[in-house]
Amino acid sequence: MTHTGFSRRRFFYGTLLAGAVPTGGFGSVPSLKALGYKSYNEKLNIACIGVGGRGVDDLNACASENIVALCDVDDNRAARTFARFPKLPKYKDFRRMLDKENKNIDAVTIAVPDHMHAIMALACMQRGKGVYLEKPLTRTPWESRLLTMAAQKYKVATQMGNQAYSLDSERVAAEIIWSGEIGNVTEVHGSTLAPVWPQGLQQLPPEEKVPDTLDWDLWLGCAAMRPYSSQANGGIVPWNWRAYFDFSIGPLGDWGIHVFGPANMALQLTSPISVELVEQEGKSKWTYPSRSVLRFDFPARGNMPPVSLYWHDASKPDSAHLYRPKGLENERILPAPNNLPEHRRKVATRADVPSGSYAAPLPSVPPIVPGPIGALYDAGSLFIGDKGYMACALRGESIQLLPASRWEKYRLPTELLPRPPEHHRDWIRACKGGEPACSNFSIAGPFNEWLTLGAVAYHFEGKLEWDAAKWRFTNNNAANQYLKPVNRKGWELKL
Repeated sequence: MTHTGFSRRRFFYGTLLAGAVPTGGFGSVPSLKALGYKSYNEKLNIACIGVGGRGVDDLNACASENIVALCDVDDNRAARTFARFPKLPKYKDFRRMLDKENKNIDAVTIAVPDHMHAIMALACMQRGKGVYLEKPLTRTPWESRLLTMAAQKYKVATQMGNQAYSLDSERVAAEIIWSGEIGNVTEVHGSTLAPVWPQGLQQLPPEEKVPDTLDWDLWLGCAAMRPYSSQANGGIVPWNWRAYFDFSIGPLGDWGIHVFGPANMALQLTSPISVELVEQEGKSKWTYPSRSVLRFDFPARGNMPPVSLYWHDASKPDSAHLYRPKGLENERILPAPNNLPEHRRKVATRADVPSGSYAAPLPSVPPIVPGPIGALYDAGSLFIGDKGYMACALRGESIQLLPASRWEKYRLPTELLPRPPEHHRDWIRACKGGEPACSNFSIAGPFNEWLTLGAVAYHFEGKLEWDAAKWRFTNNNAANQYLKPVNRKGWELKL
């Protein structure tokens, strides 16, 4: 399959690429400084919001720069990080930090519950700060659109924290699809096992006293006031907030945005025409169900045919996590760990591969061996084409054609997409005036927007028909109330 008239480089970096390069070139420090950027050998001043959980990883990944301020609503959760940086200013309210430290901050990492993502990111962008925002980008479609527009308006460097979007393997998956190896893709099945937090709650946990170390009002932020609870069987903090409609988009935001990364990139997904909750078990008024299947239908895109994406949330282990096509009953659907480097090393030794194609040494990993029904991972995706199948494990780290015997003989196609650096380094480079990061908001915004439509579908039975031009569900007006958040007074979002 040939994709004529399509600039993959432009698709990859989005429309923000135009005009991003200073007139003097990336090596021109005066040009960069004239635009407000730092030269590449200068360090960014980075503030970190949320430093007790995932935010610690983001901080560590940016530790080559200057960490200048820390913010967390929970002193106890943030205690270790606070102790690492005893001389840095520390805040509970991010707004106060931005006001007090404004002149000292170039960029901000944000790793907090989903419902506060848009408010914090917008506040930073409005002050001209680069933003690294953990996945999912936002809790609602409207907020995704808002951040997409904000990044364009305020012209700051952005990146969503779906780290696998920087992997070479995701680009290899796209290049295999574009080569026509499995033909026209008409279905993709993505899945994960049950989350570590309880879902399908039939009653709320009892209220508890708020610890002195936590500012519960700031934790809730834009969300409606509610009792504090921390019990493992449904308490909101520190982990179980992901189960709740009010704070998250559930496993879709935790793993769906990773699992569907290869599909979003390879299939050039735009807006779906419908989304439907196909199955669910453990329906709840407050949380996502204990198990579910969603379906997204996308129209034709260029010369790519319509495609349906299925999300199997909390899929059962005996199903091998994925839909199993006829003829693959005895195949392991998800590939073995890190099989792509081994595959590249193998094909690089073949006589028909030009010398020097893979000059860098590659690690030795176990060979690809077909196995019994089952999977080595708890998440992945299966692409179904009219000429074959391709599976990606986890976020796309491992890839294989199916049956596995086909993959053993396969030679990787020509590279078409640029290979960015590590995800945080990609963003840091963009903050200093380089190319927009690979998951900047012009790409992450539309991706997250269609994904969050799935979160709306959990509230209704039957197919929801989506009109992207009118930006509304046309057959269910009640569903439109879930497109935009209802924020507490004082937490309104204004572009």
